[in-house]
Amino acid sequence: MIIFLFVIIGLLVLVYAIYYWWEIRPGIKTRHNLSLLGEEAPSLTDGEIRYRDLNKNGRIDPYEDPRRPIEDRVEDLLTQMTLEEKAGIMFQTMIGMNNDGTLQEKGGIIPMPQSSDLIVRRLMNHFNVLQTADPRPMAEWYNRIQKLAERTRLGIPITISSDPRHAFTQNPATSMMAGKFSQFPEQTGLAAARSVELVQQFADIARQEYLAVGIRLALHPMADLSTEPRWGRANGTFGEDANLASEMIAAYIRGFQCEQLGAQSVACMTKHFPGAGPQKDGEDAHFPYGKEQVYPGAQFEYHLKPFEAAFRAGTAQIMPYYGMPVGLSFEKVGFGFNRDVITDLLREKYGFDGVVCTDWMLINPVKVMGRELIPAKAWGVEHLSVAGRIQKAIEAGVGQFGGEACPGVPVALGRSGRIKEGRVCQSVCRRLRDKFRLGLFDNPYVDPDIAEQTVGNPEFRKVGELAQRKSIVLLKNEEGILPLRGELKIYVENINPETASRYGRVVNNLANADIAILRLNAPYEKRKGLLESYFHAGDLDFQGREKEHILDVMSRVPTIVDIYLERPAVIPEIAEQSVALLANFGANDTAVLDVIFGKFVPQGKLPFELPASMEAVRRQKEDVPYDSENPLFPFGHGLTY
Repeated sequence: MIIFLFVIIGLLVLVYAIYYWWEIRPGIKTRHNLSLLGEEAPSLTDGEIRYRDLNKNGRIDPYEDPRRPIEDRVEDLLTQMTLEEKAGIMFQTMIGMNNDGTLQEKGGIIPMPQSSDLIVRRLMNHFNVLQTADPRPMAEWYNRIQKLAERTRLGIPITISSDPRHAFTQNPATSMMAGKFSQFPEQTGLAAARSVELVQQFADIARQEYLAVGIRLALHPMADLSTEPRWGRANGTFGEDANLASEMIAAYIRGFQCEQLGAQSVACMTKHFPGAGPQKDGEDAHFPYGKEQVYPGAQFEYHLKPFEAAFRAGTAQIMPYYGMPVGLSFEKVGFGFNRDVITDLLREKYGFDGVVCTDWMLINPVKVMGRELIPAKAWGVEHLSVAGRIQKAIEAGVGQFGGEACPGVPVALGRSGRIKEGRVCQSVCRRLRDKFRLGLFDNPYVDPDIAEQTVGNPEFRKVGELAQRKSIVLLKNEEGILPLRGELKIYVENINPETASRYGRVVNNLANADIAILRLNAPYEKRKGLLESYFHAGDLDFQGREKEHILDVMSRVPTIVDIYLERPAVIPEIAEQSVALLANFGANDTAVLDVIFGKFVPQGKLPFELPASMEAVRRQKEDVPYDSENPLFPFGHGLTY
């Protein structure tokens, strides 16, 4: 009986401990954090000028004065900032958002520090939002977080960033879920459409939707080239041709930033300098086994061309990749720690004076309950401490750390003399300059009504759906079987039957079908690990039961195959045995069926070649474009009716 009572008491204590940790403790911390804040910034007048008294001193300071040149405003604010405030601006990490538009102070699907802790205690004001909610709650959340920042000592506004969130086909490891936003093809699809005007139109629409909910920094475009077909991030590129990618990158940046960075702009952080495509064996530098970036074909400068176009277009910011260069004269450390690349090449050779922000989580590993889940991507400097890595990156020329939230480290480095405060100030100036150029100091708030009217409106959706159709590539059309005509009995896989029924009579038995239509995803190796499972890498050919099933269908009935090319695929048997073959880069069922049934004439061109075999893939050089022997379909291939 006594033992039973002890067990009951122990369970009650455990339940209370869990309840305290998840419900009571966050509330206590939030209340304490908020108690450290001042009042909201009053709106005052100086002559005919109305301004926000961000430091609440009752007079207009130069940094609060919209009449002043930006450099004067930056200099004044910098003189008022403490070392801790300067260090806070050097970090950008993920921040939570509740679906109802409230600040995430506890729990959440993705565990994150409390919003109030990041802003009030760590003095940070750059955040990457991962979630997607309805437009109104997103706008309301954004306004709430700006109100919180307004109550800090100097009232420095928040800059919210986002990974791409406008693609029909989404991989949550490399882009955000579109939700209510308009849906276009992936970046490769824009390249397949071969229209500079369409790219700029897409970017302009995305800019308006971002603006409406308060996103002011695009963590894109990718200027990388997919010269290594096994690389799992090909869908985020403009393909493997440097000239095509350069044209597209320039149009993309113009659409987001406008003619010059201003109050109606979204700043672009172009990535991943100096080009992340040539990964050894196609493995990705997110992982230790993919950290080496190689140039067996001596094509390093080829991969720089799209970045040169981005510089000419005025990209506001640059993100280096994780990769560690092999076979070059540069120091053999990751690009985020590499002075040869960031200072000597980016700053001095190209004269880039914008923000340089690392890719996410270079410094600290991801830990859950004290257990390392994902290692820090500190390739080549694994032996250094957290402080040593930050010092190394700063000395290399980095100005901000992505996916990190440890501003106390550079504070300690500054106080100990390991880094000069002047170097910190230089980085802070660049970040503040962009905030002023974007108009955030003068009015950071958005209108939730406008957000509802703008995001995913019918006009924008129509353009996105048209872009999906324009990006579809017709690879094969045996004896001109397409477009399909007449009343046909169709068998479909991976297509919504209700959608398909608008084009023909859908049957469930192959024996009763006139034709089969299969939608497939490009094959990949299934990897273990939380993050690795989303990076579709490895061999490019269909194998095992999946391949057997596809070939069986094609042997029994004439078959049309549409394949989503997240990356190039090796499909010789499918190409041979199908009666028609299409490729898409993020397109819904209706878009694909419209092409198959002749409601839209195909016009897309391949943004990369499709190799004939895995043997040919393995013989390719990672940094060399279109070097596959006798490709099944070459770069630029695309038929029409």
